[in-house]
Amino acid sequence: MTVVTQQGAQTSTSAAREYLTFRLDQEEYGIDILKVQEIRGYEPPTRIAHAPEFIKGVVNLRGTIVPIVDMRVRFNCSEIVYNAFTVVIILNLRNRVVGIVVDSVSDVMELAPDAIRAAPDIESAIDNGCILGLGSVGERMLILLDIEKLMGNVDMGLVASEA
Repeated sequence: MTVVTQQGAQTSTSAAREYLTFRLDQEEYGIDILKVQEIRGYEPPTRIAHAPEFIKGVVNLRGTIVPIVDMRVRFNCSEIVYNAFTVVIILNLRNRVVGIVVDSVSDVMELAPDAIRAAPDIESAIDNGCILGLGSVGERMLILLDIEKLMGNVDMGLVASEA
C-alpha cells in the first residue's frame, strides 16, 4: 500500500523486501528473492536455431526445458566473458521457469521502502517500466528490476502475459 504525504511524497507502509543482488559489467542489480528458484554454475546451453542473440539456448533442469537468457547481451554490456564467477539464476515467473546468465551473484539484501528511490527517466537498454527503482545500501547503488515484467516484454517472448 502506498501513502501520499501532504508534501506529495509517496511512502510505503509495507515491510522491507529481500532482493538477490547480482553484477552485470560494472553495475549491480537486484531482483525479488521470491522469484528465484535456484542459482547454478554456468554450463553452455543447447543452442536453438534462429533464436535472438540474447537467448543462449536451453538446458534440461530435472526434466524441465529451461530457456537461458544472457543478461549481458540483453543489456548491451561492453565485454562478455564467461568465467568461474558466471552463474545462471533460475527464475520461476508466472509458473514458467527461465534462466538468466549474470557475471556473479553478490548476496541477498533486505531493503526498506525508504531506501528505494525512483529511477530517473533516461534512455537505456532496459525499458524504464521494468525498473522498480534505485536501492541505496551504504555506498552501494542497486538497480532494482521487475524481472517478471522484463522477461514478459514482447521482445523477450519468454513469459506469456496473464489473460
